[in-house]
Amino acid sequence: MTTQEQLRELKGATAYDSDGDKLGPIGQLYFDDNTDQPKWITVKTGLFGMNESFVPLQGAQFGGDRVTLAYDKATIKDAPNVDGERHLDVEEERQLYRHYGLDYGGDYDTGVGTGSAGRRSGRHERRDDTEAGVVGRETGRDVTDRTEGYDTSGPTTDTAMTRSEERLRAGTETQEVGRARLRKHVVTEHEQVTVPVSHEEVRVEREPITEANRGAAEDGPAISEEEHEVTLRAERPVVTTETEAVERVRLGTETVREQETVSGEVRKEQIELDDDSGNGDNRRR
Repeated sequence: MTTQEQLRELKGATAYDSDGDKLGPIGQLYFDDNTDQPKWITVKTGLFGMNESFVPLQGAQFGGDRVTLAYDKATIKDAPNVDGERHLDVEEERQLYRHYGLDYGGDYDTGVGTGSAGRRSGRHERRDDTEAGVVGRETGRDVTDRTEGYDTSGPTTDTAMTRSEERLRAGTETQEVGRARLRKHVVTEHEQVTVPVSHEEVRVEREPITEANRGAAEDGPAISEEEHEVTLRAERPVVTTETEAVERVRLGTETVREQETVSGEVRKEQIELDDDSGNGDNRRR
């Protein structure tokens, strides 16, 4: 048995077929005249929801704003074209039962999600159910309370739908990629330096006796032994080191500009024309 809570969920709900394909918004709810039980719902299909197809409530599964029907999309769209603004007469009802493979003379129950059978009786009409928030009277509003340009995905809009696309936006961010350090350490290298050095060598110098040196020459014994000594000197290389400052070294940074190519995935919406009137092909934009 369909509960009042489930009937309330029909307002603004979207119908899906047995394969999970989206059909359109729920339009109207029809009750059996004799049993006072909900039997049929209408689903708005076709371009902009201009068509309204009758579907048995039998076997429907409720889930929030989603109602999954027990029939596939093709079967629902091919249902007999019935005026949804009045009672169903006997012949219209018979055609619908035959189309959906239901026993018109037998019984079927409207237990949600059970698919069980129960009794069919009397004609069917739209009902006003204030608590459930479903259908107005025959001249009242339907369950969607829609306006022109009803968007089957939920809210009401104008006569056009908006197609959106994602755009790839590339920017930059600064992050640390590494560090550079200056370290100072001591190394020992071998160097050669040429240094001029001098040394003394002995030589014998002879000079003749002249009036100038005769006095010095004849001073002393005429014949004697004598010894003279001279000190010889020589320069030797001496190696020492001294420290001096030669340069200043510091770390700095510079900015280098270059081009990089980045890529990413973006999503875009496509609008598909679903024309079941037979007057044109399906198109996608």
